[in-house]
Formats: sequence, structure tokens, C-alpha cells
Amino acid sequence: MNISFLGGPRPQRGVGVVAPFDFALDRELWRWAPDQVSLHLTRTPFVPVEVSLDLARLVSEHETLREATHTLRAVSPEVVAYACTSGSFVGGLAGERAMCAAMAQAGEIPALTTSGALLEALAEIGARRIALVTPYTASVTQSLEEYLAEGGVTVTDREFLGLTCHIWKVSYRSVVEMARRAVTHGADALFISCTNLPTYDAIPQLEAELRMPVLSANQVTMWSALRRIGERAVGPYQALLDPVARRGPASMTASPPVSPAPPPQAVPPAPSAVLPESPGAAEVLGGPGGLGPVVPFGDGRGEPEAAFAGAGAETEAADALDAPLYPDDPAGPAPL
Repeated sequence: MNISFLGGPRPQRGVGVVAPFDFALDRELWRWAPDQVSLHLTRTPFVPVEVSLDLARLVSEHETLREATHTLRAVSPEVVAYACTSGSFVGGLAGERAMCAAMAQAGEIPALTTSGALLEALAEIGARRIALVTPYTASVTQSLEEYLAEGGVTVTDREFLGLTCHIWKVSYRSVVEMARRAVTHGADALFISCTNLPTYDAIPQLEAELRMPVLSANQVTMWSALRRIGERAVGPYQALLDPVARRGPASMTASPPVSPAPPPQAVPPAPSAVLPESPGAAEVLGGPGGLGPVVPFGDGRGEPEAAFAGAGAETEAADALDAPLYPDDPAGPAPL
């Protein structure tokens, strides 16, 4: 059969990704990638250490990153990203820059890290004071705050889970509840750390509810990598990626009154979905699922709104928040 007239396949642009050995969210990274971009992932070698500052140092050794980047050269990516937040902030600003230099030398292409992409994204949206959500222990969270301070960013408040393994099993519900607790002291934006923490569907919901840009580790990694090659990440209603969304959460204050005259009868807003109290340890490791329909900018003026549609939607949304990350395999990936 002669199929020469069909042409194709469509040329693909490659983004190389070096991930830690326990990274389990390949599928989430792909959601930010446009159709014409392929992700080429490789992982660092396994080490029998729980998530900690020690592990962060082990998975970010320069020789490890060089070897991982060198293997990606076989598929000719145009840029390489080290998709690990703790591994790229543990050495401070100087350590992060040295990692980029080591990877760029090994791959002979531009290189970036998640922590470097975070500072780049914060500069992009003009945020200098942020609320922080992490799945880490207190010591790892503190190290992230020190890195941010070195980069001129103030952490107004933080929430952390204290986990040392299986972070990819954390549910969207837990992420949303932590975010609500963290935003209390006039932050410009919220950052959700760790590339193993699911966030894609939670970002629009949180931006609409908290009225501020919400960044996540995987989001800023993909945004920065794609930006390097002149491509745009796919993220509807995410302020960092969507120009329409950027005009909404960027303004964090309510609209001023139109005149000093008595205002018209206010129409009470529709009640938002109320999630239960913070789950115990067993519930935290649930699975992201979805958040239901989100309409962050329904009034056409960039004012964020969140809405769950249909009768019984609150119950459906709450159930969806605890849906497993891997629907075809409820047990998820095999534990480390």
C-alpha cells in the first residue's frame, strides 16, 4: 500500500526531563505539553533513602545529572529540565546555577531546574511575597524558604505534610485544604512545591477561590522549559500560562463601590463547595481526581468565580477530589 501521499508524522520538538528515581507524575507533565512537543524522561539511579535533605543532595550530584543528561542526547531534545524542587534548592542559588551548568555542558543544550524556574515565574508575575505549601518535613521546607529568601522572596506563611515517601498519592483535597490554611498574611501568590505532588486540576480552583496566582513545581518547570524553545505550556485558567487568567487573579482586591449612594440590593453569591476538615494521615494519601467544573472568569472582566454545576454537585465534587490518580490501577504504582 502506497501511503506516501499522506505525509507526516508531524515533526515533534523534544524536551528532555531528568527526574528523581521516585517521580511518578509523568502523566501530569504531559498535560502541560502542546501536541507538537514530546517529553523525553530519564531518572536518576535509585538510592534507599526517604525524602529528606540527604536524598535531595544525593539525587542532585553533578555527576548524576551529567550522566542522565548525556543519555538524553540520543533523542536530541532542544532543552533539558531537572524536575526536582528539593534537589535543586538544597544547594542554594549557587548550587542551582551549578546544576544548570553541569547539565548544559553534558547535553550541549539549554538547561534549567524546577527551583530556578520558580524564581523565573515569580518574577514573571511580579510576586515577592508568597504563601507556601509543601509535602515535606519541616527541615526540607525550611531549606526551601532559605533558598527563596536568597532569591529575594519572602514566605508569608506555610503548610507542610511531613511526608517522607509516596508523595504522589496525596489527594487534591489535601492540597486545597493546605492552600486555604496557608494564605493568611497578604501573599502575592501561592506556591505548591514538589514535582511529585499532583496539582494540575487544583490550580484553577485555587486561583478562583484565593484570588491570586497559584504556581506549582511541575507547572513552572514545564512553563520554563517550553518557553526556552518558543512554545507555550497548556494550562487553561492558570494565571502563569493563560493571558485571560493573568488579568483575573493579578488583581487581588475587590472592586471599589461605584458611588457613595446606597448600593443596590446585593445578590448573595452562590455557596461554594465546602470541603470537610483536614483528613487524617490515611486520607491524605488518596489520589487527586478532579475538582469539578471551574469557571474562574465568568463575568468577562477577569473577576474569578468558582462554580460547581448541577444538583448534588457538592457531593460529586467531594467524591472526585478523592478519586485515585491511576484510575486503571486503583492501587497506584508499586511502592518504592
